[in-house]
Amino acid sequence: MTDAGYDDWLEAVDDGEGYYLACPEGHGSLPPRRVCPHCGSTELDQAALPAAGTVETYTVCYVGGPDFEEEEPYATAIADFGDVRLTGLVRGMDPEDVTVGMSVEARVGTNRTTGDDVLVLRTR
Repeated sequence: MTDAGYDDWLEAVDDGEGYYLACPEGHGSLPPRRVCPHCGSTELDQAALPAAGTVETYTVCYVGGPDFEEEEPYATAIADFGDVRLTGLVRGMDPEDVTVGMSVEARVGTNRTTGDDVLVLRTR
């Protein structure tokens, strides 16, 4: 099953061409969108996703849902990438070592349980 817009966005991130949608008022959002969720503008243009973001918050999951059983334990973080925030699995380090304020980059990985593509945040 594909998720039109989101799967295209993940592919762009995987190709190193990540983007977000920006309206004339300067609000950022992620696809798929046709309307700015902040102001209602229908004029959305692609803007380059910054190369790095900063972890704002995270949680370590020791018992995941059925779609993440093979990931346990894992950290999920929300990272600030300028005008947008991304939520993804933190990989490349022990989940216990994730900290608020650490610099991360957006990548694409594979969910070890389902085989689906997932957004991954890796330290820089």
